[in-house]
Amino acid sequence: MIPKHIAVIMDGNGRWAKAKGKPRTFGHKKGSETLKQMCKDAYHLGVEYVTVYAFSTENWKRSEDEVSFLMNLLRSYLKESIKNARENNMKVRVIGRRDDLAADIKEAIIKMEDASKNYTGLNLIIALNYGGRDEIVRGMKTIFKEIINRDENKQLDYNQLISSIDQINETTFSRYLDTGDLPEPDLLIRTSGEHRTSNFLPWQLAYTEFYFTDKHWPDFDKDELKKAIEYYEKRDRRFGGVKNED
Repeated sequence: MIPKHIAVIMDGNGRWAKAKGKPRTFGHKKGSETLKQMCKDAYHLGVEYVTVYAFSTENWKRSEDEVSFLMNLLRSYLKESIKNARENNMKVRVIGRRDDLAADIKEAIIKMEDASKNYTGLNLIIALNYGGRDEIVRGMKTIFKEIINRDENKQLDYNQLISSIDQINETTFSRYLDTGDLPEPDLLIRTSGEHRTSNFLPWQLAYTEFYFTDKHWPDFDKDELKKAIEYYEKRDRRFGGVKNED
């Protein structure tokens, strides 16, 4: 069975470039091109959702030059994404904290999301300035604000609003995450030989299958994607000790 939702940690751009005697920025550019092709391949294979870890809250600690390059690369990618989304019938959205992003980047995100919101092909979710723990904290803050302001919220007549601590459970809390309206990932792919999640979707990956490959992200191709899916299909999916029969 093809995984409905694949999450990807696109690791190894810098190491790939270094091995070729190129600057790290060269690897990031090639990695951006790899992402475009991977989205096409995933959709043609039957995948409905792809969530990629593009820039973490920890990535700001990288050198100023590298961060500046990544932000400029992002600007170019967001502009191209409108055309790319239209040509591939792809819906694109961004998750993560937007407060720290430049004004023009935030504006470009809004334009891209609005332009692609009605497309019915692959759903591409870009985790940008994203940290899993930060996401959980932001979700909890939103819940607490609703509880504190419950009297004011009554006039909104929202069935989804939480007005007391007793209403908080796994189901209601999930709605307050950036991915609240998305299915949880079935498969996580991480490239470049690393075997950790690095603060990526810690809540959502609770029952996800993990596939690790030594290939650096710029070398990730359709054959490797097929290997990851084949690995997933061979897994005996169990939830709480009960096999998933879907």
